[in-house]
Amino acid sequence: MKFNKNFSFILIGYLVILLIFISFGTALAEGSPISIEANHMTSTEKSNSVIFTGNVDATQADVRIRSDKMTVYYTPKEAGPKKTTKGKSAGTQQVEKMICLGNVEVTRAEWLGTSKKLVYLSKERQVILTGNAKAWQGQNMVSGEKIVYFLDEGRSEVIGDLTSTTIGENKDDKKKPSRVNMTILQN
Repeated sequence: MKFNKNFSFILIGYLVILLIFISFGTALAEGSPISIEANHMTSTEKSNSVIFTGNVDATQADVRIRSDKMTVYYTPKEAGPKKTTKGKSAGTQQVEKMICLGNVEVTRAEWLGTSKKLVYLSKERQVILTGNAKAWQGQNMVSGEKIVYFLDEGRSEVIGDLTSTTIGENKDDKKKPSRVNMTILQN
């Protein structure tokens, strides 16, 4: 089968446009506001943090995080009207990380993750789930001790328990490391 040159140029053009939209979407998500709702909030200037408790529900662009408790750590506010290299005012505060505890659930499109603890690293754009961590992509599920979801890449890594669990009641019994488990449903 032969392709004509016009078809090749059109295909390359569409791919370039697609890459521009993907890059724009990533940049938009990084600068998007974070909306948080909860039953209670406590702000602490000394530690540059805000603690939300009770039915916490946070969203940024297409990412939604729910938990019992969320602590948001932000950069300290700098004085003066200086501009940063990205054109933002130096006086603005940025979220550095979030730590969520209890009944954690994070969603993005078809991806769903649950765990006992979640750490969101803003600069690295990573969501780290630990403690009975599970993730679903559609109907498929994977579980492990730790799941790292890379937001910009749309990929995740699953790690089994790094410690060993004892089989049986005696200390002399063999130890069995936990493993990553995955269930794939096929139609």
